Amino acid sequence: MHGPAIKLDADNAAVKKSKLGVILFYAYTLVYIGFVVIGLVNPELLSLHVLGEQNLSIIYGFGLIVLAIVMGFIYNALCTRMEDNMNKK
Repeated sequence: MHGPAIKLDADNAAVKKSKLGVILFYAYTLVYIGFVVIGLVNPELLSLHVLGEQNLSIIYGFGLIVLAIVMGFIYNALCTRMEDNMNKK
């Protein structure tokens, strides 16, 4: 057996990265709640064709998936920048 490949030091950006993660989580949750509220209050609206033959539920659902992926890339980019700035030696 061997030890870790690198020695990890303290992450000075951990607190800011955590806050950013919580902010992005709440933002995504609000968008998702919008989808659920539409389904509860006015489910007929989800069957409305908005893009060609695709209805709102399909577009909104795929939009949620794409949003999660984009937010992941944004989170990674911002966290990398924070780590580079705050963990300089």
